[in-house]
Amino acid sequence: MSKKFLLSGYTTGACAAAGVKAALIFMTTGKIVDSVEIVALNRTPLKIPVAHVEKISDGIRAEVVKFSGDDPDITNGVSIFTTVRKIFGNEIIFRAGVGVGKITKPGLQLRVGEPAINPGPRKLIQNVAEEFNIDGLEVEISIPEGVELAKKTLNPILGVEGGLSIIGSTGVLRPMSEDAFKNSLVPQIDVAKAAGFDELIFVPGKIGETIAKKIGLPEGAIIQTSNFIGFMLEAAVDRQIKKIILCGHLGKLAKVAAGVFHTHNRVADGRLETLAAYSAAEGLPAVEVQKILDANTTEDAAQIISANHLERVYKKIAARASLRAERYVFGKLKVGTVLVDYAGNILGFDNIAGEFVV
Repeated sequence: MSKKFLLSGYTTGACAAAGVKAALIFMTTGKIVDSVEIVALNRTPLKIPVAHVEKISDGIRAEVVKFSGDDPDITNGVSIFTTVRKIFGNEIIFRAGVGVGKITKPGLQLRVGEPAINPGPRKLIQNVAEEFNIDGLEVEISIPEGVELAKKTLNPILGVEGGLSIIGSTGVLRPMSEDAFKNSLVPQIDVAKAAGFDELIFVPGKIGETIAKKIGLPEGAIIQTSNFIGFMLEAAVDRQIKKIILCGHLGKLAKVAAGVFHTHNRVADGRLETLAAYSAAEGLPAVEVQKILDANTTEDAAQIISANHLERVYKKIAARASLRAERYVFGKLKVGTVLVDYAGNILGFDNIAGEFVV
């Protein structure tokens, strides 16, 4: 089988920097270019097409269309507009236009009130300005589609309101790696900690988030972990978090009870085996245990458990998930667990989580 090499693209930050360069070329020479070359912060040369450059009433505006390569980025094909204005002074002032968010919570790389244009893109733009020996600039970045696209990101949770963030640590967009995705989840912890929370609720998905809110757990402490529960537990320890409540679907957290901390089904899937083992330990007859092993889903298995009046098994599984999670981080924080089904019903919880469940 031949190996497919994934195609790289460029970040929103690189698009903005390219737009600034195209605008400055027009400002200083009157020339309209259809592409520019910039150097990424990791020294990778990038040649980026420019869709449009025009003079407007108070500056020069350039449009660059985002290209994500083989990365499944929601901004692929989206237009990023940069408007450049010459100002007095010797600094670059950044502005958030339509579809670019502003920081509303502490804990991120930028101060509250700042436009969500991260340090990497700012540095790229500063490097471009230095090529033209221009000191005082106002740079406004707009992504008209960003208002709606931001709703599909973690930005509302992180406290970035009004649109997307202009991101990119280098300018080069590599196809999304697992590490990159995991690292994108961690700022949630920083924001929650900056808001004063040292006890957090980890939810692998929407089901856990919904039930956590329903039982009155603080929204600012709810952290999406996706499948990376172990990684996020370690990130919490690094940030001196004291307690975690795992709140999620039985199918995900049964894996944690079995010592699985990357819960994607292609990595490990012992859900039914875990339910069968714990049910057997509680006295479920062998023929019923086999039915659990033969079930298609944990929801089907839960019906077998219910029919045999063994709901008490959920508390045991919850307690085991908490114990396994504490062991995973060598006892450096306390963990409680709440198990729910697809309908949002609480199936069971351990003693630590019981302090929060009413």
